Amino acid sequence: MAQGTVQVTHTGTSRWRRRTGEYASLAAALEAAADGDVLTVAPGTYRENLVVQRAVTLRGPEGSPGSVRIAPVDGVPLTVRASAVVQDLHVEGQDAAAPAVLVEEGTPELRDVRVVTRSAAGIEVRGSARPTVRRCTVDNPAGVGIAVLDGGGGVFEECEVVAAGQAAVAVRGGGHPRLERCRVHHASGSGLTATGENSALEAVGCEVYEVRGSGVQVTNRATAHLTDCEVHRTTGDGVTLDTDAVLTLADCRIHDIPENAVDLRSRSVLTLTRTSVRQFGRNGLSVWDPGTRVDANQCEIFDSTGDYPAVWVSDGATAVLDSCRVHDVPDALFVLDRGSRADVVDSDLSQVRNTAVSVSDGATAQLDDCRIRDAATGAWFRDHGSGGTLSNCTLDGAQTGVIVTKGADPTVERCTIGSPAEAGVYVSAGGRGTFLNCRVTGSGGYGFHVIDGSRTTLRKCRTERCARGGYEFAEGDAASGAGGPVVEDCTSDESGSLTPAPASEPAVQTVGHSPGLLGPVPGQRTASAPPAAPVPSFEPERAARTSKDVLGELDALVGLESVKREVRALIDMIEVGRRRQRAGLKAASVKRHLVFTGSPGTGKTTVARLYGEILASLDVLEKGHLVEVSRVDLVGEHIGSTAIRTQEAFEKARGGVLFIDEAYALSPEDAGRDFGKEAIDTLVKLMEDHRDAVVVIVAGYTAEMERFLSVNPGVASRFSRTITFGDYGPGELLRIVEQQAEEHEYRLAPGAGEALLKYFTELPKGPAFGNGRTARQTFEAMVERHASRVAQLDEPTTDDLTLLYAEDLPALP
Repeated sequence: MAQGTVQVTHTGTSRWRRRTGEYASLAAALEAAADGDVLTVAPGTYRENLVVQRAVTLRGPEGSPGSVRIAPVDGVPLTVRASAVVQDLHVEGQDAAAPAVLVEEGTPELRDVRVVTRSAAGIEVRGSARPTVRRCTVDNPAGVGIAVLDGGGGVFEECEVVAAGQAAVAVRGGGHPRLERCRVHHASGSGLTATGENSALEAVGCEVYEVRGSGVQVTNRATAHLTDCEVHRTTGDGVTLDTDAVLTLADCRIHDIPENAVDLRSRSVLTLTRTSVRQFGRNGLSVWDPGTRVDANQCEIFDSTGDYPAVWVSDGATAVLDSCRVHDVPDALFVLDRGSRADVVDSDLSQVRNTAVSVSDGATAQLDDCRIRDAATGAWFRDHGSGGTLSNCTLDGAQTGVIVTKGADPTVERCTIGSPAEAGVYVSAGGRGTFLNCRVTGSGGYGFHVIDGSRTTLRKCRTERCARGGYEFAEGDAASGAGGPVVEDCTSDESGSLTPAPASEPAVQTVGHSPGLLGPVPGQRTASAPPAAPVPSFEPERAARTSKDVLGELDALVGLESVKREVRALIDMIEVGRRRQRAGLKAASVKRHLVFTGSPGTGKTTVARLYGEILASLDVLEKGHLVEVSRVDLVGEHIGSTAIRTQEAFEKARGGVLFIDEAYALSPEDAGRDFGKEAIDTLVKLMEDHRDAVVVIVAGYTAEMERFLSVNPGVASRFSRTITFGDYGPGELLRIVEQQAEEHEYRLAPGAGEALLKYFTELPKGPAFGNGRTARQTFEAMVERHASRVAQLDEPTTDDLTLLYAEDLPALP
């Protein structure tokens, strides 16, 4: 067959129609062909505008893909208006106002067609057309890749849009295509977009990537359903829904998104099933506006690359997470604004750098049968009108389990808070909340810490092994008429129980100081009608100790030899400076602010307390008391609130020591919109304006504190020296256990000391290692195992009641 000719094979049933003819142009061949005929086009370039109006087969020669070019100067190169087959053609268009391939009618099949064009659209389907498009490629850097408009439909199988100047696939005006195993990429607009009422898009096994916009965009009452699809490497959001859009994602993967992985608003509805969302720069799910709703089932959201909450629900929107996992994120779930709601069922929130669940500005969150692990804060109900319920949840390994502040009023029932580094439950600034049948175990601080006149209700709660005490309430709440916590049928391993008050009167417990470990919980005090002339009671002040007495206590601490030398050298400088002033001589200026670096449990807080007491004994500080705070106490959520919190903490510490634990958390590496910098700036100014009123000590891990000081030179210049607290060795840990045993009237049996030494030598020293805290917890575990053993004896001897044996040691983790 000569180049530039078209061979038509007539396949009609009549014998005289079964013949072959050749034509010099495509137009002539199409005019001569009848339904069922096969038009085989010889290699060459055809400057014709083809219109296929019969059910023919139009194809290039076998074995020569791309050898037939349909490339007119303008207009639509190929228009299909019948149930024809078009195969193995290369179509080029140059008209920016027209598509390269236009399918207007019938159910044609396009196979292995390559469209390389600079047209309004590469392939456009409209009206009643329902084509099947297989293994076709569109390269259109000037316009839309594939457009399905005005009621058009069809199936696209294994097709690829390799470039598009606008959206890769656009559906509007009631179009409703189905995409199977397609790839779209390098689009200057969205990857897949559907807009307008009755418009619908279905995609199965497709991939969208390298687009300069949203990967998938559904707007203005359109619907879409994606199954087993992958969206990644966009410059905008991964998926965007707006204005009554409806989208279902099943078994999809969304990742490597610089903005929101999924953003929906204006009454849009999203359903996700077995879908993963990872490596996103802003929110994993961002849900806005009344009527907007997301339902996620068996989904995973993880590995955030930014500093934003993984799930953000605000402005009256609703989110439901069922059997989901959210992990390795800055914050897991933020619910904001009145009318906003999040329902989370049987889900895991873990490895959260800041807050797992935050509820504020009147929003509501309901968590049932959920597990929160390894978060700075498990759940924080922040302000008035904010609330909800935590039911049958476990919170393990958080810095603080649950925080309630500023009038927030959640219900927390049948929840267990395990091993919080600080308080299990912390209620302040007039927070409320009801805690029913809750349990706090292994707290590094208090079990329940309620201050600032907060009217919290505790019923049938229990605390166990809380380092600073099971229950701590601000002193004088009830006596001052400011209200206070209501405590009923609560118990602690420090005492049998807290006796409930009569049913007609609320039980209010106020505690002036923290009981020691294994010591009794203060007794219940019942509120009664106020007397005619209330008589305030005061706890007698403890006699101030001399610096020599306090230094003696410092020397008695196990280990810390280099720390003791540093503190003594600093005290000597201060003392000699005072003596020189009294003698009328100039005294060297000594900056008293300190940096403490080292692992948890190495005695930083204890040394800070003794340092304040020493300075008070030398009349350098008025009181010498210690106020311990962390990021959660200083950083607010809204502009201006952080400065207020920092000022309040500074005022509480006036005349004493402000101890900021994990100070590096005020300046995270990816600070973004974080308010920690506001706390730092406020603190630096207060230290300058009131340099003699408060001593500030910042503390934390060594490497993190070095970074913190290097990126905040204004802070570093305010501190005179850094004191490093080394980890305890096995012998020092053994000595701490021996001190604990002596204090609580226990003894180590022969061989127990050697067993402890071996235990501490073999104990893993990873990030969870707690140094002195580990030693104390080991002693407590031995006491528990001793109790279980001795309880089986009918008449135990004194040795039975006091001796701790090697077999009382817990198993190595």
